[in-house]
Amino acid sequence: MQSQTTSNLLMIRPVRFGFNEQTAGSNAFQNTDLATQSRDVVQENALREFDEMTHQLMASGVNVIIYDDLPEPYTPDSIFPNNWVSFHYSGTVVLYPMQAPNRRLERRLDIIDDLAKEYHVAKIVDLTHFEQEGKYLEGTGSLVLDRMKKIAYACLSPRTDADVLAEFSHQTGYNVVAFSAVDAAGIPIYHTNVMMCIGDVFAIVCLAAIADPDERLTVRQSLVNSGKHVIDITLEQMAHFAGNMLLVTARKGQKLLIMSTQAFDSLSARQRDELDDFATLFHFNLSTIEGNGGGSARCMMAEIHLPSR
Repeated sequence: MQSQTTSNLLMIRPVRFGFNEQTAGSNAFQNTDLATQSRDVVQENALREFDEMTHQLMASGVNVIIYDDLPEPYTPDSIFPNNWVSFHYSGTVVLYPMQAPNRRLERRLDIIDDLAKEYHVAKIVDLTHFEQEGKYLEGTGSLVLDRMKKIAYACLSPRTDADVLAEFSHQTGYNVVAFSAVDAAGIPIYHTNVMMCIGDVFAIVCLAAIADPDERLTVRQSLVNSGKHVIDITLEQMAHFAGNMLLVTARKGQKLLIMSTQAFDSLSARQRDELDDFATLFHFNLSTIEGNGGGSARCMMAEIHLPSR
């Protein structure tokens, strides 16, 4: 059976990280007050946060494969590679259509070619042609995958289109559970992975964000039927990125639940105790990346589930 977790992660070391004006319109998690900060200072702070996170992950036995971003073209969000690519146990690599023009420039086939030297790439599913129709599906930001049960959870938004979801399902065999969700201000949630995380035997989800009671029940029931212990987070906790976590495998099979310090601090003592039963909680200060990029720890990691050569 396909494992839910992996110890192999792709991460992109930023060169010109900063507040992306092209994404701010649909990402309420970006702090617009930071838009006028010095780009050099933002890059310096983000790089420090990135290096500290990757250093600690590697020291804990996680295989982090790091590629430096390129100074040109300008890609301020390249630190979030999970939006343009996903890697699957079948040997499939999926490339995704992105809403912001400068985010489309993040896609790098040279990285896939390089990874193919160590991992088996059987086929590439290229969904990027949907950009010409104004339809988007931004990787495992739009999709939260139960890889064991082949279920893709997706919160519909300007960046998560139903037609592209259907094509993803057709190409990969995943069953889709689609729904709508909003934050405390009633603003549509831009990416599913800020409200939901799926582990091997647990799931974190902000059910309060799903306004429709039938959709809310469908999501919860799907998780329960898949054998997941459901940990419900509040809208306020979601706003602190408590849904933006990723379960990874470290040395000797140890499970690490990766999150930001902001997310960790938002959890109640009871929630931490619950999660401690399933994994070691591993958190990092990512305040610069979160405030400017509107994404957190999970967004920075693209899991490599490809079979080794």
